[in-house]
Amino acid sequence: MSILAPEGGPILVTGGTGQLATSLVNLGGPRIKCVGRPAFDFDKPETLAATLDAVKPVAVVNAAAWTAVDLAETEQAGATRANTSGPAELARLCAERDIPLIHVSTDYVFSGDKGAPYVETDAVSPETVYGSTKAEGEKLALAANPKTLIFRTSWVYSAHGKNFVRTMLNAGAKNPALKVVGDQKGNPTSSDDLARAILSVLAVIEKDGWKADFAGIYHVCGTGETTWHGLAVAALKDAAAHGQAMPEVSAIRTQDWPTPAKRPADSRMDNSKLTRVFGVTMPAWEDSVKQTVDQIFTQA
Repeated sequence: MSILAPEGGPILVTGGTGQLATSLVNLGGPRIKCVGRPAFDFDKPETLAATLDAVKPVAVVNAAAWTAVDLAETEQAGATRANTSGPAELARLCAERDIPLIHVSTDYVFSGDKGAPYVETDAVSPETVYGSTKAEGEKLALAANPKTLIFRTSWVYSAHGKNFVRTMLNAGAKNPALKVVGDQKGNPTSSDDLARAILSVLAVIEKDGWKADFAGIYHVCGTGETTWHGLAVAALKDAAAHGQAMPEVSAIRTQDWPTPAKRPADSRMDNSKLTRVFGVTMPAWEDSVKQTVDQIFTQA
């Protein structure tokens, strides 16, 4: 049963067949109206207004983004349209129609050198094109629509789509030994958990009506922390419970796995504002990884 009341207008979700959009469709019930390219395309701004006028949503969730972190370093124009100018225009159009907007952002707006979990009032300090375009998109969306909520999330995985957990399960099924970066810390987030949080917040807004202090930035990620190595080991142990052979998983340093875009060394985020304002608590990441791995093997 959906968290959203069955009555009420449509919720427009952008992002096509992406992880979060898929989770919102699966969990949100018939009120979720998902759109993607070519019908809704930040490279074609005219499609944004046309979509809003066709769907007439009571709220919009922008799950569309340029998420190819390394490719953004050389494709800055495309990343800017998808992560900055596109969301800004969407926010402006939503404001014209008095529509609340939930815009999904990322932990990559931070450099990762704080040494403690980031809170929403910490200054952004992105060190990649991806992070910079997302940070600027946040700022412009908030400025364009007073009914904007920014949901920063991190390390998103799911039972569908391309993501780290599925990659590790596939690699572990084929290789007796794996090497995974062990010196980057963060909060793994199930796209289903993120979707439930979004739906819960929309339900609060519908029940209580819009309040001015709802607007702003929220951190919405799995509770607890780990490294990529820790996430890989947890997922592979869960897979072993389904009969998949457990490989040896060695931790390596970031410098041993160079990438075009620099990853934050410690992008942990604090979720407490989400709980304080909306009463929404994110599950422990270990529990959610197990549920996702169970789902993957059930589907298989």
